[in-house]
Amino acid sequence: MTDLPRTRPLTADETDALRARQRGRNRVMALILGFLVILFFAISIVKITEKPPHMSDSPDAAEAHS
Repeated sequence: MTDLPRTRPLTADETDALRARQRGRNRVMALILGFLVILFFAISIVKITEKPPHMSDSPDAAEAHS
């Protein structure tokens, strides 16, 4: 039969160190997620405000499609 490794409860210092590492990882993930949200928002705004080539006011675009 396979013996499970014996574990012991963490000390207060070990628990504090574990929680500090988790907080650090959570902050990094929050920054990455926030950056992606801002990036997607900016891309969406650019796509919404950008005029398609066939709606351009330039005479060259009108000649190219006529």
